[in-house]
Amino acid sequence: MSRFRAEAALVVAALLYGVTFPLVKDALDDITPFAYLLGRFAIATLLVAPSFVYALRPPAPPVDRTLFVRVGVTAGALLFAGYAAQTVGLQYTSPATSAFVTGLYALITPLVEAVVRRRLPGLPVGTGVVVATVGLYLLTGASLDLGRGEWLTLVAALLFACHIVYLGANARRIPPAPFTFMQLAVIAVLSTPPTAVDGVGTLTVFAVFAVVFTGFACSAVALPLQVWGQRRIPASRAALILLAEPVFAGIASWFTGERLDTTQLVGAAVILAGIAISELGASAREHDVGRPNAGEAG
Repeated sequence: MSRFRAEAALVVAALLYGVTFPLVKDALDDITPFAYLLGRFAIATLLVAPSFVYALRPPAPPVDRTLFVRVGVTAGALLFAGYAAQTVGLQYTSPATSAFVTGLYALITPLVEAVVRRRLPGLPVGTGVVVATVGLYLLTGASLDLGRGEWLTLVAALLFACHIVYLGANARRIPPAPFTFMQLAVIAVLSTPPTAVDGVGTLTVFAVFAVVFTGFACSAVALPLQVWGQRRIPASRAALILLAEPVFAGIASWFTGERLDTTQLVGAAVILAGIAISELGASAREHDVGRPNAGEAG
């Protein structure tokens, strides 16, 4: 049951990341990208701070401060760099293409994990990733032309994949609340210099609402769920589950007036099929591991 709770946590995280996409897209018409990131993650840092303090109070086990700072700063820097590359790349490409290229982190994550662990991912995960990536292409209707924006977004996908693998490797070493707090704080700090250069833009009521809402939902809630979930399942499968994000984004866009055509609906179904292939394969493998051999039965 622990694994299914972890999967549920990642699904909820993907849901929160996805359903707020139309909100963020419209808000960026008013506020500059780095000002949005600064506001979102500063608010999230303040919201998570009480749980961070509480997690470090006795009788909680002491946290290795050197490890905490090193791992937290590294994870936060990877996540910030990913957001920065994605934001700059979006200025030179369409949102659909950006969504597709960013979603390639699900395909890159098993490769990064294979290099780090020196072990290839299982067949169900590999098959699920390929199927889900095809579904992502159908869902976004993206172009495969690679210009400046596409290359920058591909860098973002690589950074997000590295963050997922790094998170998976270190999630058990630090309690979730301190780990989350450190990442949020690092992103807020690193967003400050580019905001000072680019300015804030126009702080409309809608933009402020988007910053506050996503700071709460996407960062103060979704990121801790992701950290907690990745303490329990491998990074490659976590990336695949998080790929449900564009499906939820498409559903949210439908409620705001955008309609998915038949190809996009098929793409959403294919993404879910890819996730199902990976999860059913993992369940079968765990069942086989837990089942006694024929010679041991009786």
